[in-house]
Amino acid sequence: MAASPDDTLKRTPLYDRHVTAGGRMVAFGGYSLPLQYPTGIMAEHKWTRAHASLFDVSHMGPGFLSLATSRGDAEADHAAVAALVEPLVCGDIAGLAPGQIRYTLLLNPLGGIVDDLMLARAPLGGGRLYIVANAGRKDGDFARIAEAGDQARLTRADADHALLALQGPEAAAIMATVAPAAVGLGFMNCGSYEWGKEPILVARSGYTGEDGFEILIHRNEAVALWDALLSDPRVKPAGLGARDSLRLEAGLPLYGHDLDETVSPIEAGLGFAVSRRRREAADFPGARRILGERDSQPARQRVGLVVEGAPAREGAEILDAGGKAIGVVTSGGFAPSLGKAIALGFVPPAEAAIGNKLQVVVRNRHQPAAVVPTPFVPHRYVRQPS
Repeated sequence: MAASPDDTLKRTPLYDRHVTAGGRMVAFGGYSLPLQYPTGIMAEHKWTRAHASLFDVSHMGPGFLSLATSRGDAEADHAAVAALVEPLVCGDIAGLAPGQIRYTLLLNPLGGIVDDLMLARAPLGGGRLYIVANAGRKDGDFARIAEAGDQARLTRADADHALLALQGPEAAAIMATVAPAAVGLGFMNCGSYEWGKEPILVARSGYTGEDGFEILIHRNEAVALWDALLSDPRVKPAGLGARDSLRLEAGLPLYGHDLDETVSPIEAGLGFAVSRRRREAADFPGARRILGERDSQPARQRVGLVVEGAPAREGAEILDAGGKAIGVVTSGGFAPSLGKAIALGFVPPAEAAIGNKLQVVVRNRHQPAAVVPTPFVPHRYVRQPS
């Protein structure tokens, strides 16, 4: 059986299940997590696209932000807690309806992306926000959010909960066997449901481009839920490798690769995350830079590339048609759904037109590449309840 590569790494509540299933355990975000299972990344990727896969994403940073003292009115409480977090992000948090999730960006004063977050208004109303941060950034994120003011109370959920992601076209049918009411959720909405001895928080979201659900559950019940979902023959476990190839096909950026503190939302192609009300008020970190780039153009732009030949990995140079270095690949690999190599990277706006012919350097060889629309594989989110 596989073993943790380092005993100092944290283990999720599902660690033993991964080892028993033959997971190839690797270090990721300070945790020991399965890169793949014996069937391999390719098989896991294709199963997710055709059926449904179950991912352990407990290394992520779930938490809750609320008022230290409630005002006794749900709308007033929400307005107050939104006012605490909005100075840190570019999204309209005050405008969230109960159970609504917003993808937003935690920004530094220069408009660089500190992290990308999922932030939701708690489904039962009141003044509580549900936050999910990236694993490698969560400690700093939560420290920054906790300092939002003495009215704030931050409760981390990553130590005593697990986070499971059920992803794929059959995810809804499988979810109906666990929490039938959750199937009524639309994309980017969440709800609270009963399962086992503890309530579960279910969000209709994910990072594969497929329909799916992310389930926050107390660690004491996590193994039982994992087993219950995998007892369905339509579900198989999948690891970090398939999660990465799926999100790359979906054209979704990964923090620490496609996003960092030098990259602005406009450069990253995430201008949609800067909500209209916040743009009009220009009241978010780095507003001058971000609004300036939005009105004119940034110095660089994230693009999708189809690469001829071997995959271009992170750090590979991007060249123009004449061989001049103009950018760099930030994510790259083989796309199992397409049977070709794809990549994300940054180039000057003048080189970002769809269809533009470029080159990438792979093992000292210049390989043809072309700018293409993203996502590379169409998203299949269910945006409205069926």
